[in-house]
Amino acid sequence: MDFILTPEQEAIRTAIAKVCAAFNLEYWLQKDRAGGFPHDFHAALARDGWLGIAMPVEYGGAGLGIVEAALMMQTITASGAGMSGASAVHMNIFSLNPVVVFGTDAQKKRWLPALIAGRDRACFGVTEPDTGLDTTHLKTRAVRDGDAYVVSGRKIWTSTAQVANKILLLTRTTPIEQSGKPTQGLTLFYTDLDRKAVEVREIEKMGRSAVDSNLLFIDNLRVPAADRVGEEGRGFEYILHGFNPERILVAAEAVGLGRAALARAAEYAKTRIVFGRPIGRNQAIQHPLARCWMELEAANLMVFRAASLYDAGKPCGAEANAAKYLAGEAGYRACEAAVMAHGGMGYAKEYHVERFLREALIPRITPVSPELILCFVAEKVLGLPKSY
Repeated sequence: MDFILTPEQEAIRTAIAKVCAAFNLEYWLQKDRAGGFPHDFHAALARDGWLGIAMPVEYGGAGLGIVEAALMMQTITASGAGMSGASAVHMNIFSLNPVVVFGTDAQKKRWLPALIAGRDRACFGVTEPDTGLDTTHLKTRAVRDGDAYVVSGRKIWTSTAQVANKILLLTRTTPIEQSGKPTQGLTLFYTDLDRKAVEVREIEKMGRSAVDSNLLFIDNLRVPAADRVGEEGRGFEYILHGFNPERILVAAEAVGLGRAALARAAEYAKTRIVFGRPIGRNQAIQHPLARCWMELEAANLMVFRAASLYDAGKPCGAEANAAKYLAGEAGYRACEAAVMAHGGMGYAKEYHVERFLREALIPRITPVSPELILCFVAEKVLGLPKSY
């Protein structure tokens, strides 16, 4: 068992950190204030080929694993870019996994190079206003019409839809009452986000202002049958292949965000002088920060255990969920402790930690709640009865 990064992995971390260094804390503070997608940051990563880190080499990707992708995303958040920086690019890594695994060679040639090069931007249309995590009961319908499907419905919390030109869209093609079981009858598409048929309405939210979240109203969107991923009716099965990588990447991002906050807090504690001494000499400041470091390191081990299992093709559902839970909680506590260590200045935007704290709520909530993770582990690992 080896917990040490390889020289190649260290090189990835160094290279990503170098890209991020051009986008400092003030850059992200301005994005937090004014909003607007970080096009230049996205372009810088695309220019160096990082958007395809986990995609096949034959389509322009780097052909690396989720371990390397997690390392990249963690480095981005730890740089101070936080969830704004991570959310600008992580759609490329996990969401298109169903296309990589189940798409035809012609589809991958048509879709992946433009995404990796940054010419295309994709959003992920799965969650709906009335169903939430109960994905099998989604109501967006796709009806076959000759060589196309006509799609109508609503999606919510669709990130980057303001700037995306593509959408990975999960629909129901067979009514649930006519399907053998709820997971059947769902069909996945990767297609153009045609704004003549899709109204994109941005949701105002607490943080991560640089990356938009949206409510989508889809009205008779015509989708070519050639844009269907895999077989009709098996879409739920396909998107499951993106669930574990998503949890792992969000967990890695949460650890990186916590580390960014912790670094800011430690530096402030060294330099802030009160009653003639740095506040970092006080155990009431030291102990919470030290505890957060230990929690982040422990969560990080689970992140890379889950990533290693995934890359080895082994079951990792429990580990991926546990990583997301542990990292989400540890990242949040680190950001909270950083604000408290700053005292009143922690509430000021110029010290950045209040932004980190707002963004730290994201990996606690999404893509699955802490409570559902606990239910999953109780049932799948401990063998307890299903509780929902």
